[in-house]
Amino acid sequence: MLTIYLNPNSKKPMYVQIYEYIKNEIKRGNLKADDKLPSARKLAANLDISRITVDAAYSQLVSEGYVLSYPKRGYFVAEIDKLLNMAPIAHPPIMMEEIGEKPDYKYDFTPVGHELDNFPANIWRRLSREILSYDEGLIFKDSDPKGSYKLRRELVRYLRESRGILTDEDHIILGAGSQYLMMLLFKIINKPLRVAMENPAYIPAYKTLKTINIEVVPTNVDGNGINVEELFDSDVSIAYVTPSHQFPTGSIMPVANRAKLLNWANYQPGRYIIEDDYDSEFRYKGRPIPSLLSMDKSSRVIYMGTFSKVISSAIRMSYMVLPDELMNKYTESFSNIGSTVSKLDMAIMTEFMSGGYLERHINRIRNKYNLRHNRMISELKKLGDKVVIKGSNAGSSLLLEWRGEMSEEELVKAAGEAGVKMYPLSSYLIGSYLIMYPTFVMGFSSLNEEAICEAVSILGEKWR
Repeated sequence: MLTIYLNPNSKKPMYVQIYEYIKNEIKRGNLKADDKLPSARKLAANLDISRITVDAAYSQLVSEGYVLSYPKRGYFVAEIDKLLNMAPIAHPPIMMEEIGEKPDYKYDFTPVGHELDNFPANIWRRLSREILSYDEGLIFKDSDPKGSYKLRRELVRYLRESRGILTDEDHIILGAGSQYLMMLLFKIINKPLRVAMENPAYIPAYKTLKTINIEVVPTNVDGNGINVEELFDSDVSIAYVTPSHQFPTGSIMPVANRAKLLNWANYQPGRYIIEDDYDSEFRYKGRPIPSLLSMDKSSRVIYMGTFSKVISSAIRMSYMVLPDELMNKYTESFSNIGSTVSKLDMAIMTEFMSGGYLERHINRIRNKYNLRHNRMISELKKLGDKVVIKGSNAGSSLLLEWRGEMSEEELVKAAGEAGVKMYPLSSYLIGSYLIMYPTFVMGFSSLNEEAICEAVSILGEKWR
């Protein structure tokens, strides 16, 4: 039984005291994932208070994602990794179709979708109204070229708590999208470069580098992320990586390989690592692996992040953490360029973060994605021994390897004709890469559990 000391003289309602006690015990690790909480009836009797009070506290914990409620079983502590999984990394949709009329799909396994159903839109609108009411001249004021100082200050806290990154406001630059920041970064570096990029790759980043005439060297990934030995054998100066959940294979770079990658960057002067901390907020087993930047002692890592995945891709707001050398170059040559991010959006996001709304929103999404992740795996396993699942337990997608007789083209066509959109791993290749069996990137962020069951059932029927 929980030992909760309630203060009847406190200004906080009793249900808030119960809620805060349990939440803090979860965050401290004293209450662990899957621990069962006492029933509302038993806790109310033990504390000699109304059950309605306990129900209100439990309801708040469930709504914020700290606790899961199961009918006829009770309340259980959710897997939240001590709130370390908070830094959302997102990207705009990959354009898999040619320009022109696109077929209509009932089910879409896009790996870059968004969970918007539970976004607290009312809170976002309220914050917008409040900001405009007390600061009517906001949109006419000049902003810092790096972006709002207050928002950058919130990001300092956010990155420290979520990814173990120790930085300050002066090392962060906000920009309207990751592509803009990538182009700005290479303007700052301002010298001919060859950049290693993971193969298979995140295609929009690849296209951005090609657009600004950067020579890209495809570097294969395996179950441990980018092949560091290939980096040592090449003459590249920069490595672009997604170590927390490699896109699109889903591999997670273990700490030993991260250390090797940092050693590669330190081996010669002028080398850098661009860390796109993709999907780091969604990890379903174990604690999150530290970010590369949190391990970097030699200022070799450039950290890229964005709010698009958990807020909306319509809000073009990304950020970049630069090491000293590059930040000095930015200050010397580019600090006269105005911020490209909406001042109103930055003000709303500042309040959204400082009020704890972002943290609670991410907790809800993480728990929802965890349920969808588990449902996707359980449904795919029903298809039998022709299915091999890879890249699970993190992120918002996984890999499905099909070991049947149909070809990749036949599988895509059969699924498409039945209204299911598939994303072959081969469409993410930027160099030679051995794919022994037809393999698909299966995103679950845009499909609820019922839709996942229906779509996988269709695949089972059409792929026999």
